[in-house]
Amino acid sequence: MPPFLRFPCSPLKTFISNTSTSSTKNALFNTQPFFSFLQEFPRDLLSVKSIHARIIITNAISGDQFLVAKLVAAYSTLGSLENARKVFDKIPQPKTVLCNAMVNGYLQNQHYNETIELFKLMGRCHFEFDSYTCNFALKACMFLLDYEMGMEVIRLALCKGLAGGRFLGSSILNFLVKAGDIMNARIFFHEMVEKDVVCWNVMIGGFMQEGLFSEGYKLFLDMLHNRIEPSAVTMTSLVQSCGDMRDLELGKCIHSYVLGFGMSSDTRVLTSLIDMYCKTGDVVSARWIFDTMPSRNLVSWNVMISGYVQNGLRVETLHLFRMLVTNEGGFDSNTVVSLVQLCSRTADLDGGKIVHGCVYRRELDLNLILSTAIVDLYAKCGCLAYAYSVFERMKTKNVVSWTAMLVGLAQNGQARDALKLFSQMQNERVTFNALTLVSLVHCCTLLGSLREGRSVHAVLIRFRFASDVVAKTALIDMYAKCSEIDSGEKVFNHGFTPKDVILYNSMISGYGMHGLGHKALSVYHQMNQELQPNESTFVSLLSACSHSGLVEEGISLFRDMEKVHSVTPTDKLYACFVDLLSRAGRLRQAEEVINQMPFRPTSGILETLLNGCLLHKDIELGVKIADRLLSFESRNPSVYVSLSNIYAEAGRWDTVNYLRGLMTEQELKKIPGDARDWGECQDYHAANLNLLGSHNKCRI
Repeated sequence: MPPFLRFPCSPLKTFISNTSTSSTKNALFNTQPFFSFLQEFPRDLLSVKSIHARIIITNAISGDQFLVAKLVAAYSTLGSLENARKVFDKIPQPKTVLCNAMVNGYLQNQHYNETIELFKLMGRCHFEFDSYTCNFALKACMFLLDYEMGMEVIRLALCKGLAGGRFLGSSILNFLVKAGDIMNARIFFHEMVEKDVVCWNVMIGGFMQEGLFSEGYKLFLDMLHNRIEPSAVTMTSLVQSCGDMRDLELGKCIHSYVLGFGMSSDTRVLTSLIDMYCKTGDVVSARWIFDTMPSRNLVSWNVMISGYVQNGLRVETLHLFRMLVTNEGGFDSNTVVSLVQLCSRTADLDGGKIVHGCVYRRELDLNLILSTAIVDLYAKCGCLAYAYSVFERMKTKNVVSWTAMLVGLAQNGQARDALKLFSQMQNERVTFNALTLVSLVHCCTLLGSLREGRSVHAVLIRFRFASDVVAKTALIDMYAKCSEIDSGEKVFNHGFTPKDVILYNSMISGYGMHGLGHKALSVYHQMNQELQPNESTFVSLLSACSHSGLVEEGISLFRDMEKVHSVTPTDKLYACFVDLLSRAGRLRQAEEVINQMPFRPTSGILETLLNGCLLHKDIELGVKIADRLLSFESRNPSVYVSLSNIYAEAGRWDTVNYLRGLMTEQELKKIPGDARDWGECQDYHAANLNLLGSHNKCRI
């Protein structure tokens, strides 16, 4: 007996004995046993081939396309598309049921292009379609992200009157939503005659996905009005949107619906509630839900741990992680990502190394997300060698991982290495994003390279990132620090970017650097009409007034800061205010401000006044302030240097020599400034001038 006719299983032996060749003449009326057996027993390819052989012997295949369709489906289920297609091709005029079996076989095995090709072939051969055919083709279009072909399928279904049923209707709706065509999805949804809870869920989820939260909630209320009971999917979608909007009150309202519909035991819904409460800052409610859940899975634990990390609760995070290990006995890479992010937020290098070691000991999957988080951790902790080592060993890299490494280099002052990495990124044809280019702008700012900064600006414009708030802020800062404040002003005023506080602060700071105090105040007054200023706003304003000699304006700002804008003065704001008064020669007034501060003055504030005393040669006050400084910073060399400079200005050289002797005796040395070798910098720029040469310079 040939191998394909040997049956190790007794049911098949029984089947063979009951289907002898003597029944050939009655094959058209005796296909049910084959059909039933294919329905119940397609466990392996050998079994299906054996049944196929008996079908051929009995000639049953010639008359029943339902049986052929079942055979095609059996082969497809086992991944044998070649055999399925051979069976399909042997039928000269396949009916819809057989075509559907083959189309679905391709779809099940993720051969999406073949699914579409067979669908097109059916059209060219004028075979009949039904709702199943269109549904399979539409799903293939969805996976291929082929919007045009998907719309062709939808138009065909509408022309043939197939789109009215719930089966195909929900697929059409899902396709339109996934394609981002929310307007057509809305029209189609309202024209649907039959709508089940799946259709309502798809439409609500589509609104939420597009950020149309109010539309989504209105549709939810319509759903209730039409007496359609929401499912767990409905409530999860609504709860997640509340978290995305950071709307705690609405989240509590949806929570009440969850309880009202009896979903207080649904793990998925409860996990989404935990996430929502964490995102809205109500960690206590999140933890209460977590503690009272009837059953938890690893996703629930990870969401709660991630929520603690998002809210900066280090102790609670570690405590919950210990509970997870004790109670559940294990964790996954998603858990570790949260722990790495915690260490990154707190710059806890030692903790990060422990977590990194744990990944290797547990042999966890060092996937793209986890590897990128570890790179970011080491970069934020200043360990660029470790960060680059992890980055280099990554099996796959995407734009996020490249950008994490590039940002790390830029933030640690390694602008040259960051530019080289970007050049490597371009060579490997990695598509960059706005954050990548913003990091390059920061590098150009550090290097004082206006020419390359303009090139990056041109790339931002070319890829339509120039209106991004973060990008505009970085560009304004770059132009201001490269003495091109007019260009920075044009960036600020260009386009229709919604203004935010950081963008205004950047422009105010830029004007302040160039002594344009009146312009800084003008931007501040414009900002006042739209937004609420913050601490950084007043730091930049006071600095601008100080560098522009606008003393009275600065005093007025400092007085109104707390009364009008509820901004509590901090040590940084006091330092700026003292600097304003000291530069203007109002040294006694500055001293009075320091004495009336609600907290102990920092060394920085006292040094600011000491420098004012040096500028205006006030020896008496200078000595007094120096004594206060030395009382709690006796080994600060800058205090001795400033004090000796005051005495030098007054010609008191004996005292100068005495102070320098004290410095020598205490082995105190003046810390040199971080001067850059200009020649080396020029060589570097010459070598990298054409880094972005393929892009036109921007004209602003």
